[in-house]
Amino acid sequence: MVELQTIWKKHQYFAKASTAFIYGILVAIAMNFFWDPGKIYASGITGLAQLISTLTARTGFIHLSTALMIFVLNVPLFFLAWKQIGHRFTIFTFLAVIFSSIMIKTLSPVTLTNDPIICAIFGGAVNGFGTGTALKNGISTGGLDILGLTIRKKTGKSIGTINIIFNAMIVIAAGAVYGWPYAFYSALGLLVNAKVMDMVYTRQQKMQVMIITDKPKSVIDCIQNHIRRGITIVHDAEGAYYHDNKTILFTVISRYEQPELKKAMEESDPKAFVSIAENVKILGRFYEPEP
Repeated sequence: MVELQTIWKKHQYFAKASTAFIYGILVAIAMNFFWDPGKIYASGITGLAQLISTLTARTGFIHLSTALMIFVLNVPLFFLAWKQIGHRFTIFTFLAVIFSSIMIKTLSPVTLTNDPIICAIFGGAVNGFGTGTALKNGISTGGLDILGLTIRKKTGKSIGTINIIFNAMIVIAAGAVYGWPYAFYSALGLLVNAKVMDMVYTRQQKMQVMIITDKPKSVIDCIQNHIRRGITIVHDAEGAYYHDNKTILFTVISRYEQPELKKAMEESDPKAFVSIAENVKILGRFYEPEP
């Protein structure tokens, strides 16, 4: 048993490291094939790194590359993550950032098009897919993710407002440097990036599940063996057609956990009636696994 657990952990670590490498390739494609040719700024720390690179290149005194600045700007956040979030989390975040910096520097730029709209859409889509895949596999891509997780861990609050303000500054900077139409192109890229990331990273999407069954104990045990979720039980329900006794179970899961719920229902009560409402809003504590 101990050997199996060791092998499983090694497999997980290898999968996370591989995902970090894939993320590095995807962000490099977004940067070198779309954002730079289209003069589009990314979101968060990556966008700030692009801005610093652009401004230093114009001074003619020293040019700090985007790849270098992505790493440098993340260094203080690595220390924050190591202290406040966790060592394993920090190690894989470091890998994601270092791979992205290396791949941006080494992957030869290819100008597929200079059309800023096409560059904004496809750059945002490629980066959103990479970021969503990283998050889905339990890896942070650095930057504001670390700050957000730290604040949420300490206060329970998100940094949605900080993200909006930070990215608004990036968009304004794009307009000031390249012309105001490019501010709108960058905003379009940010929107596409966010939408694709949400499509890929389903862990944050909540779903309310109602189960009507005559085998409540079996269903509850099986669900809780598959996923860590609380369940509310409503006894003495009655079916309107046959007037037989039923039990109603309520729980809330993430979209990421939906396949596990389906497996649990197939094992415990395949004839149960299951209703799922998507994108519900949660007030109160909802368990989320540690990163």
